[in-house]
Amino acid sequence: MLRSRIVLLAAAGTANRVIAERLGICEDTARKWRRRYCEQGMEGLADAPRPGRPRLFPATVVAEVKALACELPSASQTPLARWTCPELARHAAASGIVPAPSSSTVRRWLAADVLKPWQHRSWIFPRDPHFALKASRVLDLYQREWEGAPLGEDEYVLSADEKPGVQARMRIHLPLPPGPGRGMRIESEYHRLGTLAYLAAYDIHRAHVMGRCEPTTGIKPFTALVDQVMQSEPYASARRVFWVVDNGASHRNWAAAARLNNAYPNAQMVHLPIHASWLNQVEVYFSVIQRKLLTPDDFEDLDELATQILAFEKHYNAAARPYDWKFTRTDLNLLLTRIRKHDRHAPHPQAARPRRINGRDH
Repeated sequence: MLRSRIVLLAAAGTANRVIAERLGICEDTARKWRRRYCEQGMEGLADAPRPGRPRLFPATVVAEVKALACELPSASQTPLARWTCPELARHAAASGIVPAPSSSTVRRWLAADVLKPWQHRSWIFPRDPHFALKASRVLDLYQREWEGAPLGEDEYVLSADEKPGVQARMRIHLPLPPGPGRGMRIESEYHRLGTLAYLAAYDIHRAHVMGRCEPTTGIKPFTALVDQVMQSEPYASARRVFWVVDNGASHRNWAAAARLNNAYPNAQMVHLPIHASWLNQVEVYFSVIQRKLLTPDDFEDLDELATQILAFEKHYNAAARPYDWKFTRTDLNLLLTRIRKHDRHAPHPQAARPRRINGRDH
């Protein structure tokens, strides 16, 4: 199309510079196709033969294999959980795709589009019919709002949970530090020396962690964490302290909320919906301590493990900043809308209603 427009403008006596300006091309391009047409006629507007080996697989074959990789194997009655490159190549040949590609060719095609059908991620549908309502209350707290009103300076939001089963493992041989041309080396064999539970409360706006180590989880250890936090300042004299928790057995349902409020009238427990621990900010801190202290691990006993965990807590607090949390109730509603398109059987959670502040929706 472009080449024919160049020729038509040239036939009207238009200069190459003007053709280039009108068509948004460089002047050399206009000159090239004008000359080719003058020398070879209409045949000069076709692509010239290119050097090198001709393409073995047409674009349609590449597209068919990529389309197959983007389907579940069950869609083609193949008894596989997920595709691999050899299986894709074998299925393409059995499906009559000619010429049939090799597994290395399939791998190269998929890499061009960053397709990795052999990988998978687990996820779960929200089953709570009030998922959006419960989750949006927590998201509002993260933005320092509660029931449509901003929080005061003497009101705090804590995210609390337990990290159970933290292992004390002692390596058979001492780890070797990194050196020139090699990384840190860790002995793969170890002695198991027991486990403990790490309980922590994270002040999301002050970026401050308060935790303790216990032999196990439960109501009593969690109550000890609550006492540790609520009997210290600024929480002891705060107007309100919101405790954001999931539905673990240590702090489940209205009974746990009543225990907290009876012990500390200025404390209020806010439960996340089931299967929503990913909205609990203390889980981000748990992932940090897992990566920075507990992986790889080498502890002589449970006492050393507990000492190192509490030492890391102080180390973290010294330089911590609040997480840049950007997931809001608007993002939550968009996510639930996308999930609703895939969930055909379970009841759909309702979208969170916008807040009314000063007569306006937010």
